[in-house]
Amino acid sequence: MTLMIVGLILWSLVHLMPSLSSGLRNKLIAGLGQTGYRLAFSVLILASLALIVLGWRSIVPVDLYATPEIVRIVAVLLIVIAFFLFGAVNYPTRIKQFIRNPQLTGVVVWSTAHLLLNGDNRSVWLFSWLGIWALLEIMLINRRSGEWIKSASPSWAKEALGAVISLIVFVVIVWLHPYIAGVSIY
Repeated sequence: MTLMIVGLILWSLVHLMPSLSSGLRNKLIAGLGQTGYRLAFSVLILASLALIVLGWRSIVPVDLYATPEIVRIVAVLLIVIAFFLFGAVNYPTRIKQFIRNPQLTGVVVWSTAHLLLNGDNRSVWLFSWLGIWALLEIMLINRRSGEWIKSASPSWAKEALGAVISLIVFVVIVWLHPYIAGVSIY
Protein backbone atom coordinates (compact mmCIF):
# COMPACT_ATOMS: atom_id res chain seq x y z
CA MET A 1 0.00 0.00 0.00
CA THR A 2 2.92 2.32 0.75
CA LEU A 3 4.12 2.49 -2.87
CA MET A 4 0.66 3.39 -4.14
CA ILE A 5 0.14 6.07 -1.47
CA VAL A 6 3.60 7.58 -2.16
CA GLY A 7 2.70 7.62 -5.87
CA LEU A 8 -0.64 9.30 -5.14
CA ILE A 9 1.01 11.91 -2.92
CA LEU A 10 3.63 12.64 -5.60
CA TRP A 11 0.93 12.85 -8.30
CA SER A 12 -1.13 15.24 -6.18
CA LEU A 13 1.75 17.49 -5.12
CA VAL A 14 3.11 17.87 -8.65
CA HIS A 15 -0.33 18.68 -10.07
CA LEU A 16 -1.40 20.96 -7.22
CA MET A 17 1.86 22.95 -7.10
CA PRO A 18 0.97 25.41 -9.91
CA SER A 19 -2.23 26.38 -8.09
CA LEU A 20 -0.94 26.30 -4.52
CA SER A 21 2.53 27.74 -5.03
CA SER A 22 2.89 29.80 -8.18
CA GLY A 23 6.02 31.37 -6.65
CA LEU A 24 7.76 27.99 -6.47
CA ARG A 25 6.58 27.18 -9.97
CA ASN A 26 8.00 30.48 -11.26
CA LYS A 27 11.33 29.84 -9.48
CA LEU A 28 11.56 26.40 -11.05
CA ILE A 29 10.81 27.79 -14.51
CA ALA A 30 13.42 30.52 -13.98
CA GLY A 31 16.01 27.96 -12.91
CA LEU A 32 15.19 25.14 -15.31
CA GLY A 33 13.68 27.06 -18.21
CA GLN A 34 10.21 26.29 -19.60
CA THR A 35 11.42 23.10 -21.33
CA GLY A 36 13.33 21.91 -18.26
CA TYR A 37 10.31 22.58 -16.04
CA ARG A 38 8.00 20.63 -18.36
CA LEU A 39 10.51 17.78 -18.54
CA ALA A 40 10.84 17.65 -14.73
CA PHE A 41 7.03 17.81 -14.37
CA SER A 42 6.63 14.95 -16.88
CA VAL A 43 9.29 12.78 -15.23
CA LEU A 44 7.69 13.25 -11.81
CA ILE A 45 4.23 12.40 -13.17
CA LEU A 46 5.56 9.27 -14.90
CA ALA A 47 7.35 8.28 -11.67
CA SER A 48 4.12 8.78 -9.71
CA LEU A 49 2.19 6.63 -12.20
CA ALA A 50 4.82 3.89 -11.97
CA LEU A 51 4.61 3.96 -8.16
CA ILE A 52 0.80 3.86 -8.29
CA VAL A 53 0.72 0.91 -10.70
CA LEU A 54 3.47 -1.04 -8.90
CA GLY A 55 1.85 -0.29 -5.56
CA TRP A 56 -1.58 -1.33 -6.86
CA ARG A 57 -0.23 -4.62 -8.17
CA SER A 58 1.60 -5.37 -4.89
CA ILE A 59 -1.50 -5.02 -2.69
CA VAL A 60 -3.54 -8.12 -1.89
CA PRO A 61 -7.13 -6.96 -2.39
CA VAL A 62 -9.48 -7.32 0.57
CA ASP A 63 -13.18 -6.87 -0.20
CA LEU A 64 -14.82 -4.11 1.81
CA TYR A 65 -18.19 -4.02 0.05
CA ALA A 66 -20.05 -5.42 -2.95
CA THR A 67 -22.55 -3.71 -5.20
CA PRO A 68 -25.51 -5.26 -7.04
CA GLU A 69 -24.93 -6.45 -10.61
CA ILE A 70 -27.23 -3.73 -12.02
CA VAL A 71 -24.75 -1.12 -10.76
CA ARG A 72 -22.18 -2.49 -13.25
CA ILE A 73 -24.30 -1.22 -16.16
CA VAL A 74 -24.49 2.26 -14.63
CA ALA A 75 -20.75 2.23 -13.88
CA VAL A 76 -19.78 1.23 -17.42
CA LEU A 77 -22.01 4.01 -18.80
CA LEU A 78 -20.28 6.45 -16.43
CA ILE A 79 -16.87 5.30 -17.67
CA VAL A 80 -17.88 5.90 -21.29
CA ILE A 81 -19.08 9.40 -20.30
CA ALA A 82 -15.78 9.95 -18.49
CA PHE A 83 -13.85 9.17 -21.68
CA PHE A 84 -15.89 11.72 -23.64
CA LEU A 85 -15.07 14.24 -20.90
CA PHE A 86 -11.35 13.28 -20.98
CA GLY A 87 -11.30 13.80 -24.73
CA ALA A 88 -13.22 17.07 -24.59
CA VAL A 89 -10.11 18.91 -23.44
CA ASN A 90 -8.36 18.02 -26.73
CA TYR A 91 -10.96 18.97 -29.32
CA PRO A 92 -13.68 21.55 -29.86
CA THR A 93 -16.91 20.40 -28.26
CA ARG A 94 -20.17 21.71 -26.88
CA ILE A 95 -19.33 19.99 -23.59
CA LYS A 96 -17.15 23.02 -22.82
CA GLN A 97 -20.30 25.17 -22.86
CA PHE A 98 -21.51 23.35 -19.73
CA ILE A 99 -18.41 22.00 -18.00
CA ARG A 100 -15.45 24.29 -17.34
CA ASN A 101 -12.94 21.52 -16.57
CA PRO A 102 -14.08 18.50 -18.59
CA GLN A 103 -10.94 16.41 -18.09
CA LEU A 104 -10.97 16.76 -14.29
CA THR A 105 -14.74 16.25 -14.23
CA GLY A 106 -14.05 13.08 -16.21
CA VAL A 107 -11.67 11.94 -13.47
CA VAL A 108 -14.43 12.45 -10.87
CA VAL A 109 -16.93 10.47 -12.99
CA TRP A 110 -14.32 7.76 -13.76
CA SER A 111 -13.30 7.38 -10.11
CA THR A 112 -16.95 7.26 -8.99
CA ALA A 113 -17.67 4.52 -11.54
CA HIS A 114 -14.67 2.53 -10.35
CA LEU A 115 -15.82 2.86 -6.74
CA LEU A 116 -19.18 1.45 -7.83
CA LEU A 117 -17.45 -1.47 -9.56
CA ASN A 118 -14.72 -2.27 -7.05
CA GLY A 119 -15.19 -2.56 -3.32
CA ASP A 120 -11.73 -3.75 -2.36
CA ASN A 121 -9.26 -1.86 -0.16
CA ARG A 122 -6.85 -0.83 -2.93
CA SER A 123 -9.66 0.39 -5.18
CA VAL A 124 -11.25 2.43 -2.41
CA TRP A 125 -7.90 4.10 -1.66
CA LEU A 126 -6.98 4.76 -5.30
CA PHE A 127 -10.28 5.93 -6.70
CA SER A 128 -11.35 7.92 -3.63
CA TRP A 129 -7.99 9.72 -3.62
CA LEU A 130 -8.10 10.53 -7.33
CA GLY A 131 -11.72 11.70 -7.16
CA ILE A 132 -11.00 13.99 -4.21
CA TRP A 133 -7.80 15.23 -5.90
CA ALA A 134 -9.74 16.09 -9.07
CA LEU A 135 -12.42 18.00 -7.12
CA LEU A 136 -9.75 19.97 -5.27
CA GLU A 137 -7.92 20.64 -8.54
CA ILE A 138 -11.15 21.94 -10.15
CA MET A 139 -11.72 24.36 -7.28
CA LEU A 140 -8.12 25.62 -7.32
CA ILE A 141 -7.96 26.02 -11.09
CA ASN A 142 -11.29 27.87 -11.14
CA ARG A 143 -10.03 30.22 -8.42
CA ARG A 144 -6.71 30.79 -10.21
CA SER A 145 -8.26 31.25 -13.67
CA GLY A 146 -10.92 33.76 -12.72
CA GLU A 147 -13.96 34.34 -14.91
CA TRP A 148 -15.01 31.46 -17.17
CA ILE A 149 -14.90 32.48 -20.81
CA LYS A 150 -16.71 29.86 -22.84
CA SER A 151 -15.42 28.86 -26.25
CA ALA A 152 -17.54 28.96 -29.39
CA SER A 153 -19.53 25.88 -30.36
CA PRO A 154 -17.81 23.79 -33.03
CA SER A 155 -19.34 22.34 -36.16
CA TRP A 156 -21.16 19.06 -35.75
CA ALA A 157 -18.49 17.37 -37.90
CA LYS A 158 -15.72 18.42 -35.50
CA GLU A 159 -17.87 17.38 -32.56
CA ALA A 160 -18.49 13.95 -34.11
CA LEU A 161 -14.80 13.46 -34.96
CA GLY A 162 -13.82 14.21 -31.36
CA ALA A 163 -16.47 11.82 -30.04
CA VAL A 164 -15.24 9.04 -32.35
CA ILE A 165 -11.64 9.58 -31.22
CA SER A 166 -12.74 9.42 -27.56
CA LEU A 167 -14.61 6.20 -28.27
CA ILE A 168 -11.55 4.67 -29.96
CA VAL A 169 -9.36 5.63 -26.99
CA PHE A 170 -11.96 4.03 -24.69
CA VAL A 171 -11.83 0.75 -26.66
CA VAL A 172 -8.00 0.74 -26.61
CA ILE A 173 -7.95 1.33 -22.84
CA VAL A 174 -10.50 -1.45 -22.30
CA TRP A 175 -8.22 -3.75 -24.30
CA LEU A 176 -5.09 -2.63 -22.37
CA HIS A 177 -6.76 -2.63 -18.94
CA PRO A 178 -5.58 -6.15 -17.95
CA TYR A 179 -2.00 -5.20 -18.76
CA ILE A 180 -2.11 -1.84 -16.97
CA ALA A 181 -4.15 -2.73 -13.88
CA GLY A 182 -3.71 -6.48 -13.88
CA VAL A 183 -7.50 -6.78 -13.83
CA SER A 184 -9.63 -7.98 -16.74
CA ILE A 185 -12.88 -6.10 -17.19
CA TYR A 186 -14.69 -8.60 -19.38
